[in-house]
Amino acid sequence: MELRRLRYLCAVAEEGHLTRAAERLGIRASSLSQQIIALERELDATLFVRTQAGMTPTAAALALLPHARRILEEAELGARAVRDTVSRPLRIGVTPGAPPAVLSTLYAEAVEIDDLSAARQLELLRRGALDAGLLALPEDVDGLRVAVVSERPLDVLVSGAHSLARLDEVGWDDLAGLDLLLYERKLAPGYHDRLLADCAAAGWRPAHVRAGPPRRSLFVAELRHGDDVVAVRPREEPAEGLCWLPLREPPVVRHALVWDPAHDSSDRIAALV
Repeated sequence: MELRRLRYLCAVAEEGHLTRAAERLGIRASSLSQQIIALERELDATLFVRTQAGMTPTAAALALLPHARRILEEAELGARAVRDTVSRPLRIGVTPGAPPAVLSTLYAEAVEIDDLSAARQLELLRRGALDAGLLALPEDVDGLRVAVVSERPLDVLVSGAHSLARLDEVGWDDLAGLDLLLYERKLAPGYHDRLLADCAAAGWRPAHVRAGPPRRSLFVAELRHGDDVVAVRPREEPAEGLCWLPLREPPVVRHALVWDPAHDSSDRIAALV
């Protein structure tokens, strides 16, 4: 029996539906159906009862499933053992707005970079599907090793046509009555809440907090054409039509490299710091 057919068997049994299983496997439903039929012919047994509602495993399929899962698990363990003998690039997640100097260091180390929200990074780290993450603090990093790699003051970013753009420096009182363009809270709830708390502590409560798109190009476009809206971010490369303004008594954003200390590559990750 081929491993792929055993994998297909498990997917169909778990999804209970041919189309959903095919989407999960990334193949066409017709191809999946053909492979299941081929496995039934090989075993000379009907594995599923096909109805309009889906695919119901037969007694034969239920008898085969635990063996199929064990075989697939052993195959994955074998493949992992081989991978562990070969030096592979570290897979590191980074959030939008990550410090350029740190990114340059990571690229120089030939790691694989994935553009991921802080929330997604933490999810993958705890599943062992990501080697390390680069994110803004604070976040829920309980149980993870944390190494701060960057501290940068926040500046104000406005449209070049904004009334603030004529100033050399901005105070918190200059922001009164303006909206704040900020990413959706679910992407990085810890830092999102800390930034708003820092603004409140400095005496500024935005008239509204607009949930901006995480992609930089879309964020810039909305800021460029929006009225009475500013962003508070660490300074980056200038964008056409926008203006960076120093903020008096600015809060600081801290970025950290985080990883599971029990990870097989923990020492390699620590060496990056």
